[in-house]
Amino acid sequence: MIVEVMIVLIGAALLVALGFLVAFLWAVRHGQYDDLYTPSVRILHDDTEPTGHDDGANQQSPEGT
Repeated sequence: MIVEVMIVLIGAALLVALGFLVAFLWAVRHGQYDDLYTPSVRILHDDTEPTGHDDGANQQSPEGT
C-alpha cells in the first residue's frame, strides 16, 4: 500500500517539475530574462508621462511666447 502511494507521489512530483522546466524554458526563449538592469533603476528616473492632472499652469500659449 505505502509503495503504491510513493510511486504515485513521485510520478506527480516529476510531472510538476517537468511543468516548471517547460515554463522556465518558454520564458527564457521568449526574452523574459533579457533585461535585468532597467527595472532596478526605473524608480530613479523622472516620469515623463502626463499624470492626467491638467490645471493649465504648465501650458504655453499657441504663439509660443
